[in-house]
Amino acid sequence: MTSDNPLNDRLDDDDYPAYTMGRAAEMLGTTPAFLRAIGEARLITPLRSEGGHRRYSRYQLRIAARARELVDKGTPIEAACRIVILEDQLEEAQRINAEYRRAASQSAGGSGSDSS
Repeated sequence: MTSDNPLNDRLDDDDYPAYTMGRAAEMLGTTPAFLRAIGEARLITPLRSEGGHRRYSRYQLRIAARARELVDKGTPIEAACRIVILEDQLEEAQRINAEYRRAASQSAGGSGSDSS
């Protein structure tokens, strides 16, 4: 994770095609200005096409949609972006913890099915 890409934008095969700023804003029901604002808050860093145009992956749109939900409820944009980053980090930590617990259970001779 870097300061330029706090969510370590996931660019899996199903994240393509990436959408132009205008199309991404349309899909979110917002404006390009909102996408620029969350970019300035360093929530997402747009991808660049060969021509240098901003493009957004499906993952980035999901993250932007969560930020938009918070902003629509009155959360300032900077705070909304930080909340989304922390939620993403928590989700990743929980996934890693679950994997660790499964591996530990299996190595201890357990069935690997965890009730948590």
